[in-house]
This record gives sequence, structure tokens and C-alpha cells, in this order.
Amino acid sequence: MRRVAAELGTGAASLYRYVGTREDLLDLMTDATGAEHELAPPSGDWLADLVAFGEQSRVIFRRHRWLAGLTMTRPVVGPNGTALIEHFLTLLQGHRAGIGAKMETFGMLTGITAAFALQEQTDPGLQARNLAYLGHALTSGRHPRLASLLSPQAQLSPPVELAGRYPDLISRVLTGLLGPA
Repeated sequence: MRRVAAELGTGAASLYRYVGTREDLLDLMTDATGAEHELAPPSGDWLADLVAFGEQSRVIFRRHRWLAGLTMTRPVVGPNGTALIEHFLTLLQGHRAGIGAKMETFGMLTGITAAFALQEQTDPGLQARNLAYLGHALTSGRHPRLASLLSPQAQLSPPVELAGRYPDLISRVLTGLLGPA
């Protein structure tokens, strides 16, 4: 509250005239980011449209580093969130999946995209330490199934940049959730 108040040039106590609690402010902030989406009309390719929708969300999560974690732990629906759901359903208007599957897919797309954005924020040093430990674990002989997936000569290297993997990964998830059109 103090940081938001400082950015607005006022005192933290004065914010409570407009919001009842810190959680109310977080809800408003989360919903406000929904207005950053550019809601393109359906192209006729539901999968490409949903991937583009997810990509926009990922960019917004990256722009507001606090948003992905908050979305995972405190999902809220306000006016902008409702508009996003309506747009999502518009993109799937011709798809044969039922409303339940479509709503589950909206939730999964949001959650997976938030988790993906959180992973993109991971400290590269931590990733390097994890890879070094995995290399050690593979040579211990205690993890034969894991070791069998990698050739003895395989070099453990950092994964390719996650951003480039998002479209393919989310396409596979969406197709699995919704099935063919």
C-alpha cells in the first residue's frame, strides 16, 4: 500500500478511502491488466487465435512481474476479466466442445501461461545449479530410468529459450483439452 501510495503521491492511509483492504487493491490491479489485451476478431483458426491470446497474456505477465504469481494464488474476475472470457468464448464460437470444456480451457490456458511466465523469471544461476546437480545424479547409478533417457555422452545444457517453446507447448495442451473443431 505504501509503494502504491508513493507512486500516486499520497499517503497509504488515504488509499483506504477507495479500497477496503490490500487484497481489494490487488484484485483491482489484477483486473486492470486485462485491459492491456488487444482483442482481435476470430481468424477462423481457433488454435492460432488461442495461441495468440495466450502469447498476449504471457507478454502482460512478463511486463508485470507480480501478476503471474498473483494470478496463480488469487484469481479474480472483474469487468476486464469478464471481457477476456467473452472474447475467449468468441474465438471458440464454432468449436464443438461444450461450455464446460471451454471454461476449463480458459482456466488452464491462464494458469499454464502464468506458470510459464514465472518459469521465464527464474534466476539463470539456479537453472545452471539444477543442471549441474542433475548431471551428478545421472552418474550416481541411482536413477537408471532417468539416465537411460540421456546418452552417456549427452551434455546437459540450459534449455532453449522458453519463449520460443511456448506456441508449440500451448498448442499441444489446447488441442488435448478441446480436441478437434
